[in-house]
Amino acid sequence: MAATESSTAVTDGIRVTVRASHIAEQSLPLAGRYVFSYTVKIANEGNEPAQLRSRHWTITDSMGKVEEVRGPGVVGHQPHLRPGEHFEYTSGCVLQTPRGEMRGTYQMQRPDGRMFDAVIAPFLLALPHSLN
Repeated sequence: MAATESSTAVTDGIRVTVRASHIAEQSLPLAGRYVFSYTVKIANEGNEPAQLRSRHWTITDSMGKVEEVRGPGVVGHQPHLRPGEHFEYTSGCVLQTPRGEMRGTYQMQRPDGRMFDAVIAPFLLALPHSLN
């Protein structure tokens, strides 16, 4: 696996960092199947606890096809993050093109019920030789 790109965004004290990789051994280019994994680290750098309630991803391939993914939590979890804590997970997606982009938000909730969207900055999904 070769790293493609990473992204970082901070919203209301929540830092979201993503690293993406192409998984060549699971991809079938002749069939239009390109598999990517991404590892997300969600860190609470603020002064208040927060819980991740839901996710919203926008995945765009190089042909302009857009897929939106919404759902509760991430990988079956809705982590509570106290100040100084982080949660990390790895997931994946399949594109029909060798290049694409992901971006999104995590809906976070404070102990008093306030909700906010932590931004997931855009990051590139690409084969190692197609980064240029």
